[in-house]
Amino acid sequence: MHYEEGKAPELKKKFWKSLADSPFLFLQLDRDPDSAVPMTAQLDKDADSAIWFFTGRDHYLATGGPATATFSSKGQDLFARFRGRLTEETSQERLDKEWSHFIEAWFPGGKQDPNLLMLRMDLEDAEIWDSDLGLMSTAKLLLGKDVRDDAKDSHVEGVKL
Repeated sequence: MHYEEGKAPELKKKFWKSLADSPFLFLQLDRDPDSAVPMTAQLDKDADSAIWFFTGRDHYLATGGPATATFSSKGQDLFARFRGRLTEETSQERLDKEWSHFIEAWFPGGKQDPNLLMLRMDLEDAEIWDSDLGLMSTAKLLLGKDVRDDAKDSHVEGVKL
């Protein structure tokens, strides 16, 4: 189902909340589908179209470019695939804001570690699936009844994050 003005804002909000609750996803370079690796998204509630990742300069994601992320919420009630472009984040202010003990554990040289690379993913469009069909639809599903009409409103594509 293509972007629907009525449903997209609700799914978009649920997506951002789910990603904040569990910021783990698979990230891959579009030119190399075999490059998908688990990453931790660094989110900023005030940034409306970017997320950040820490990696090493020696990692293949360091080359940047068009990328795709796939996400499943903690309770597997929401799934998303979104595209964007990875570029090096050069803002020291952003690095300081996103820095944590978790990141420091991966970079023993701290913020000055020569291998440290912060990537920004400028987001493009997304496809979001909400698998929480509600009580009645779940009952129909368990009974083997047709739920296709119920599920059609739980999927949007072409959503601008």
